[in-house]
Amino acid sequence: MNALLLAAGEGTRLRPLTEKLPKPMIPIAGKPILQHNIELLARHGIREIAINLHHCPEVVRSHFGDGSRFGVSITYSYEPELLGTAGAVKKLGTSFFQDTFLVIYGDNRIECDLHRLLAFHQARAGIATLALHYREHVTHSGVVALDGSDRVLQFVEKPRANQIPSHWVNAGVLVLEPRVLDHIPAGVPSDFGKDILPHLLEQGERLYGYRLTGDEGIRWIDTPADLERVRQMAEGGMRRLKKAREKA
Repeated sequence: MNALLLAAGEGTRLRPLTEKLPKPMIPIAGKPILQHNIELLARHGIREIAINLHHCPEVVRSHFGDGSRFGVSITYSYEPELLGTAGAVKKLGTSFFQDTFLVIYGDNRIECDLHRLLAFHQARAGIATLALHYREHVTHSGVVALDGSDRVLQFVEKPRANQIPSHWVNAGVLVLEPRVLDHIPAGVPSDFGKDILPHLLEQGERLYGYRLTGDEGIRWIDTPADLERVRQMAEGGMRRLKKAREKA
C-alpha cells in the first residue's frame, strides 16, 4: 500500500515561524510533525510514501532524503502552484496509486490504528473512508453526518453555526480507492473537503466514517496557541513515559 503525506501548505497562520519553514517541519517532542507521521506509517508497514511540496521544499528534502533512514521510500512531488489536497493526488496519478491508498494531512499530529482503519474500509467496500475525530467546536473543520452503519450522508466544509450536522470532523486521514482519481479534474486545483467528497456523495458513491477512539486522535496545529498546547501535551507524555520506564 502507498500513502501520500500532504505537506505543501504555507502555514500562514503560524507566521513568522513558517516564513522559512514548512508547517509540517515544525518540531514537536524533538522531531518534525511530518516525521511523526512517517513513523506512524512505517510502524504499520507502509513503506512507499509520496510527499507533495511547495513552500520551502528543500527543508523537507534535506531532512528526509530518500527515506531510507526512516525505513521508508519517499517520492517527492513538487507543485510550483498549489494544487489542493485532491489535486496533489491527481498529479501523482495511477502510476503511484495502483491499489487502495492513504492520504494523510501531514501538518497535524495524528495517532491512528491504521490496521484497524484499513480493515474497516475493506469490510465496507466503499470508495473512501474518512477517519473522524469528535470535536466540540467544528466551524473551522470538515464535518460529516453519518447513518447507523457509519455511511457518510453529508459532508460540510467549515459549516456555519446553524448548519452543523454533527460533531464528527475530518481528521485528515483518508483511505481511497484508485477510481477516486476518475472524479478529480486534471490540471486545476481541487480539494477533497470542498470539491471531491461532496461530488462523490452526489454521484451516489459510498463513503464511510471511521471514528477515532481511545488512544487515537488528532491534534490540530493551526495557530500559535494550538502549537503551544500540543507541545505541552507531548512533553507531558514524554515525562510520563520516562517515569514509567524508571519504575520498570
